[in-house]
Amino acid sequence: MKKAIIAMSGGVDSSVAALLVRESGDECIGATMKLFQNEDVGIEKEKSCCSLSDVEDARSVANRIGIPFYVFNFTDRFREEVMDRFSDAYLHGRTPNPCIDCNRYLKFEKLLHRMKELGFDYIVTGHYARTEYDEERGRYLLRKAVDGNKDQSYVLYTLTQEQLAHVRFPLGTLHKEEVRAIAEKNGFVNARKHDSQDICFVPDGDYASFIERHTGVRLPEGDFVDRQGTVLGRHKGITHYTVGQRRGLGLPAGRRIYVCELRTDTNEVVLGENEDLFSRELTAGDVNLISVDELKEPMHVKARIRYKHKEQDALAWQTEDGKLHVRFEEPQRAITAGQAVVLYDGDIVVGGGVIESAVNSNRKALFV
Repeated sequence: MKKAIIAMSGGVDSSVAALLVRESGDECIGATMKLFQNEDVGIEKEKSCCSLSDVEDARSVANRIGIPFYVFNFTDRFREEVMDRFSDAYLHGRTPNPCIDCNRYLKFEKLLHRMKELGFDYIVTGHYARTEYDEERGRYLLRKAVDGNKDQSYVLYTLTQEQLAHVRFPLGTLHKEEVRAIAEKNGFVNARKHDSQDICFVPDGDYASFIERHTGVRLPEGDFVDRQGTVLGRHKGITHYTVGQRRGLGLPAGRRIYVCELRTDTNEVVLGENEDLFSRELTAGDVNLISVDELKEPMHVKARIRYKHKEQDALAWQTEDGKLHVRFEEPQRAITAGQAVVLYDGDIVVGGGVIESAVNSNRKALFV
């Protein structure tokens, strides 16, 4: 019999994952990670019931299925590795994905370290993905979930071979409605609880205000300019914008214009037409490969440039400095610095990296 730590968020997915592992006969404990203080993210104490109810929902399920339950305080690590990284990215004109950083540095690094300290064998989460060991390759693989609508392999591309060896995703072969049915059958309080859609530490979606509170830095207003440098108006500060944005620009109504580039060196937001947003190539850094050791030769892959992006045909290879270069068969809209590009070979995750630059159809670098 093995011993598992179940990462329980209070949602239905991690609750059913806990039940399935418990029913497998392995010894389990449930653990909720405390990631931030409500005051740190601008939530008033009297409005903190949502985060408190998440803990209580997880505790309720743990009690119902008969496993011990604990709360691990990871607030310092979360501030450093997720909130600080999130703020720094926006301050430098990038658009980050904090869920990827949370998975990378908290769930599959800090929690894995705690697992080893306690003498447990593996950790379990409610992610929709699958893992397996490939004897022929001698590598652990990360595969898409059976439920394509819920697949979360994109946000797990940073998993290392060591981490994959100690991780289980029990929901990878299930569909969401099957998960809810299991929860209802077992009387879980969160059986019909809505999935979280927001970034947990920015519940109101006002990223710029959070960054100002968190860092004490308020970026100044600057100019909206077109590709030729003509001033079109004034912007509220670069942290308010991301590539591809059309709404909330505060410019006179007329033709549709979009954010095409954020220039932090000159404090300019470059606006253009929809066609200006299309790029065929990108370069990514902070690369992690899963199914292969390296990509020295071009490989035909499917690539996603954001979580909800439809996979696109591309060639991918590593340059001499280890960066990932991806050339798409067709130009892609709004490739954005700070987001992840994730590569697939069928349902297998090849790997991915953080987008650093893109080149549009006329070979002009859009950002670096």
